[in-house]
Amino acid sequence: MPQPTIVFVHGAFHGPWAWDAVIRELPDLPTRTVALPSSGHDPATLGDMYSDAAAIREAVTAIEAPVLVMAHSYGGVPATEGLAGLAQVSRLVYLASFQLDVGDSLFSAAGGKNVDWWDVHEAEGYFDALRPEEVFFADVDEAATQAAVARLGHQSWPAITQPLTRAAWHAIPSTYVVCENDVAIPLPAQEAMAQRSERVLRLQTSHSPFLSRPADVASILRAEVASITA
Repeated sequence: MPQPTIVFVHGAFHGPWAWDAVIRELPDLPTRTVALPSSGHDPATLGDMYSDAAAIREAVTAIEAPVLVMAHSYGGVPATEGLAGLAQVSRLVYLASFQLDVGDSLFSAAGGKNVDWWDVHEAEGYFDALRPEEVFFADVDEAATQAAVARLGHQSWPAITQPLTRAAWHAIPSTYVVCENDVAIPLPAQEAMAQRSERVLRLQTSHSPFLSRPADVASILRAEVASITA
């Protein structure tokens, strides 16, 4: 079987840059990143969840089989939507991510109410993250934290309220990586979503192991790739 290409899908507020440290740990494997239209620095140009799903689907369909997709946090929502029915996707890895079902949205998964670290500008169509140092990067070194915070953008508000119409994990094998010290997605919520995956792994990290423990994330990916090619 050909070497799988790893496609990385970032979470809300972030960009493809979030995966740089992990990609450096995988110089021998083909990797791609997807820039989600719902995240960016200009609120007027933000896309929604369905445009994110379309961007993911377009990126994956441009790659010859097989493909392994790793999605972080919010990125699991459009990945779940956009990858449905794509036979070349061999595995979907949810990294502290939203593994939701048809009819669910991130907002409904959060209990249908605003979270205390969301700075919501609903009329303008976006929201920001309050206290990202604490919520996203609690175990990341200070220099990397400050660099990441400086690059965070706005997140489309409609993107987190739009429901899934398809759920790729029903047909595509999936792995859930639980981040046990996560503040952004509490452990009980991750545990509940992880029950939808056929394999569950764990990291003793906060929400962003791609920055705090990139070698460990890369090691997980190598094992997942090996399971595909075995």
